[in-house]
Amino acid sequence: MGGGAVTLFLCGDVMLGRGVDQILAHPGEPELREEYVGDARSYVRLAESVNGPIPAPVAPSWPWGEALRLLEQAAPDVRIVNLETSVTRSGTFAPDKLIHYRMHPANLPALTVAAPDVCVLANNHVLDFGREGLAETLDALGHAGLRAVGAGGSAEEAYAPVAVPVPGGGRVLVFALGTCSSGVPPGWAATSGRSGVACLPEVSSAAADEVVRRVRKEKRAGDLVVVSVHWGSNWGYRVPREHVRFARALVDGGVDVVHGHSSHHPRRIEVHRDRLILYGCGDFIDDYEGIGGWEEYRDDLRIAYLVTVAADTGRLTGLRMVPLQARRMRLEPASDADRGWLRATLNGISAPVHMTLDPDGTLTLTHQPLAGS
Repeated sequence: MGGGAVTLFLCGDVMLGRGVDQILAHPGEPELREEYVGDARSYVRLAESVNGPIPAPVAPSWPWGEALRLLEQAAPDVRIVNLETSVTRSGTFAPDKLIHYRMHPANLPALTVAAPDVCVLANNHVLDFGREGLAETLDALGHAGLRAVGAGGSAEEAYAPVAVPVPGGGRVLVFALGTCSSGVPPGWAATSGRSGVACLPEVSSAAADEVVRRVRKEKRAGDLVVVSVHWGSNWGYRVPREHVRFARALVDGGVDVVHGHSSHHPRRIEVHRDRLILYGCGDFIDDYEGIGGWEEYRDDLRIAYLVTVAADTGRLTGLRMVPLQARRMRLEPASDADRGWLRATLNGISAPVHMTLDPDGTLTLTHQPLAGS
């Protein structure tokens, strides 16, 4: 977006593995080692049992559905997604893990169709098939022209940011971190001599200081900084106090947007010193339709976040949130009633930040705290 502003597209977890992989043109081996499910195609049947047949094999665009039209219309300068799956043919399941996600490398068009500028890999599923699976994931993304952040062949690679040029000559620097609280095993941490993820063993003031040190080392005049962090539990609206302190410390240290994810539904939105903090974006693409037990959180509802910041200061100048709904493993427009439910829910957990529902069904931030609050 011109006029001295930069628009980012952010979303929660993009999980193109398991059941989603099975409906694409080149499904991998369906074997699973879950307690109750041994075949990924079971998730396809579960989705069909609640929302109707899925016409497999589907086109690469299918899982994104309405989101692709939205991206075309919004034309964001930078698109950032958390890719929560390994991209591998490996059959070596990571031990001591209950859930494993993988998509076949030949199905990568289902990711490239959305043209992400940055794929965040600092999460609790990118090593589901070991370091061999991580190496294949990095190689597959690289060959597809996709840039990854938050995992690599060493700590130096895993912690390094991705720099995306934007109109006007500036850059958006994207850092990514995964926390043990989101299920990242400590043994997955990258070291100087071992591949892995950029891992935060704990969310603390010392950890925030280290992130700020890395940001200041890389940031130069005209840069905007996004820190994408995979943290916290899957369910519930409570944001731990240490997460709030951590996110605010990042902003105080020069970060312009904190992009939080891991929760299966959206969490609190905050504006601190005129910078946006998303504590949990909710899932975006997955195969969870029909899984019961948490209906109160409406995890079938998804949000595309369009964040506009001033190119010269990083100050938040606009936030638009487009509600979508997952049906038949595809994103469709949310109903008026569901948009209203999301607005009421987000306003209830995010005060004093306030969202209004526009006539086109978009949620727009209309009230935020004063700078420095």
